[in-house]
Amino acid sequence: MDNEPVTAKSLSHTYMIDGGTFEKNYKDVLSDFRSWAQGPHASEWVLLPENMGEHLGIDETSFCHEVYTILHNKDGHGKKHTVIAIIKGTKPSEVIKRLMLLPEDVRLKVADITMDLSNSMGAIAKAVFPKAVIIRDCFHVIQRGSDGIEEIRLRLKREAVKEQKRQKAEFKKKLDRLAKQRKAYRAKHKRPKGRKRGRKPMRRTSFTPQILANEETKVECLTRCRKQMLKSRDKWTDCQEERAKLLFELYPKLKEAHSLINSLRNIFKNKKLDKEKAKDKLHEWYGKVTESTLREIKSVRDTVKAYEDEILNYFTSRATNASAESLNSKLKAFRGQLRGVRDIPFFFYRVSLIFG
Repeated sequence: MDNEPVTAKSLSHTYMIDGGTFEKNYKDVLSDFRSWAQGPHASEWVLLPENMGEHLGIDETSFCHEVYTILHNKDGHGKKHTVIAIIKGTKPSEVIKRLMLLPEDVRLKVADITMDLSNSMGAIAKAVFPKAVIIRDCFHVIQRGSDGIEEIRLRLKREAVKEQKRQKAEFKKKLDRLAKQRKAYRAKHKRPKGRKRGRKPMRRTSFTPQILANEETKVECLTRCRKQMLKSRDKWTDCQEERAKLLFELYPKLKEAHSLINSLRNIFKNKKLDKEKAKDKLHEWYGKVTESTLREIKSVRDTVKAYEDEILNYFTSRATNASAESLNSKLKAFRGQLRGVRDIPFFFYRVSLIFG
């Protein structure tokens, strides 16, 4: 036994480390989590004022079924010195109370802050960073427009399903009526004895909905076009183009809605526009929507009007809130590597080491 050769397999069994034990020892001994200054209140809020900068972004994300507001520094590029604050909840009064603990001179130096179309985020930014320019994320504006198209698509799909059910019921009634007619005919014209009846005729006994030129039903077309209606027409495949052509012939309102939202998207894609020219283009778009009868798209117009000046600030610096979405993805990926989060304070401690 003493002369037995040492192999990698034997070493792995000899020096095997239990994951739970190592995590506990890292938490209690190897790391400085127990002496972390943010530890006592980490489950409610974490502030890292040393990461403040001039260009910020704010968004919310969820951990352990709770929503947290995250303020970040864009200049951190999703790495060290990115996270500034993590605060439980999105209630403006609570978040403002915590962010006001940041030094006033640093808060007044913030040049701009990007966010989605949330009213609570706007109230927080105005109270905490009074000199900062608020920029509403253009992607969320287009997403709001896409929601309008989605509402129309779902409404049309419900109508198509209702029509298909009505046609199926009528087909069943027709079969019952024909069966009664055949029964009455047989009773009136009885077959002579000894005479065999011929082969029973083939009859259509199952309902088949109308099939379009692309071999899909109306309901199938309206179901499968969900994602393509959220994209501009130049990104469609040949199959999607064929489906859209059929749908637009059947449902002109869907074509009108997609065209209006696509023209709104083109305003933000135009890199030659400044704030004043973009405002003129936006007002032209308002006029087109006013001529429409689509209440879902008019609701999108009203949302854009409500945040018009803050949306137009995008054309000054071309800043978006993509960094916030990227940071959220990284935090969720980190949470996935940990197989979930049981200890929120310790999780935020590790987040502060990686992104703080």
